[in-house]
Amino acid sequence: MRQVRITAVRRSVYPDLMAQYENPIAHACDVCLGQSWISGRGECPDGFCPAAWESVRPFVEALSRGEGNFYDGWMRNPMSAMISCNDGFRPVSFYLEAL
Repeated sequence: MRQVRITAVRRSVYPDLMAQYENPIAHACDVCLGQSWISGRGECPDGFCPAAWESVRPFVEALSRGEGNFYDGWMRNPMSAMISCNDGFRPVSFYLEAL
């Protein structure tokens, strides 16, 4: 099985949506741009956000098995994917790549 690098490449914040829909929370995402993790055997890396893992997990597992070319040529590197976490108020985009 291949290792997969997961790198945080973009963070967005939507204060208008937060003001309109979100209950205030004490602790939000603490992922930093450029931060990266290595997944071995398609498993969640230590310290990786559990909610974000649910979004990226199917792609990490597939890449670790040597699968790729998602959505028939979507990515320039067929052994990669760009996946965002499911936080609609402050999503983080992660670049996944098989090593």
